[in-house]
Formats: sequence, C-alpha cells, structure tokens
Amino acid sequence: MSIEVANESGVEVDEAELIDVAAFVIARMDVHPAAELSITLVDKDTMADLHVTWMNLPGPTDVMSFPMDELSPGGRPDLPDPGPAMLGDIVLCPAFAADQAASSGHPLAHELALLTVHGCLHLLGYDHAEPAEEREMFGLQNELLGEWYDHRDAPRDDAPRADA
Repeated sequence: MSIEVANESGVEVDEAELIDVAAFVIARMDVHPAAELSITLVDKDTMADLHVTWMNLPGPTDVMSFPMDELSPGGRPDLPDPGPAMLGDIVLCPAFAADQAASSGHPLAHELALLTVHGCLHLLGYDHAEPAEEREMFGLQNELLGEWYDHRDAPRDDAPRADA
C-alpha cells in the first residue's frame, strides 16, 4: 500500500497517524494492498477554492475526496483480481477541522483521523446524501474509527513488557 501525505496547510499534524488510519481502513475494506492513496492538507483559502470549484459551495470545508478508479472490495472468488489501483485523493483542512474539534470537545488529531476515515469511505463509493446512506456511512465510519483505535492501542508482542 502506498499512501503519500503532502502537508501544505501550515499546521503541524502527525502525518504517520493519518497514514496509519488510512492504511487500516483500506485494509479493513479489503482494497487491494497495492492501492495508492494521496492525502493533501491545505489551508482554508485553498479548501474554499476547491469547495467552490468542485461542489459549487462557498467557503472552506473539512474534507473532500476525489476518487480515481472505481474499486470494489476484493475477496470474492467470482471476480477477477482487480490489481493495484490509484484509489484517489483526500484533501483535509486542518484549520477548519481544528474549529470542529474544539466545538466537539476532542483533539485535532481525533478529528483528522475521523475525517481521514470519512474521506476513505467516500473514495470507496459511500455517500451521505440520503438518510439511509448517511446512517450506513456514518455507522461504518464510527465502527472503523473505533476498530483503528483498538488496533493502535493494543499491546504489541514486540513491545517491551513492564514485568520483563
């Protein structure tokens, strides 16, 4: 799996954590392990330009996703192996996300992890335009984020033990 992060936002973020959560979601959703993903972090002005250009909506937003290839989850024996593909681009706006994090009472790192999951799901074809779609996507988003935290925080066999 190839995940590249370009931070053009001027906000310091833990890029390794964004890569980790994206890789977890992509693997959990059974996307080909050689898939490629790009994550770009931008400032509010750049995000506002993208938002109006692509969505015809004014002002910045938290996350936008730009899928490249139509992918379907693998693991089905009746489908040919889709092989590696460019999944697409996720664009995050940490400054906008920081405002949301403050309003929600959680750290920016959590908000960016949540938005990365959200962006990955959009790249995989999920949407939230209709109430049923929103329930499905946000339910899956919360499930994946929770599983990632459990995975991230689980003790590792190779980690030093306190009783050793």
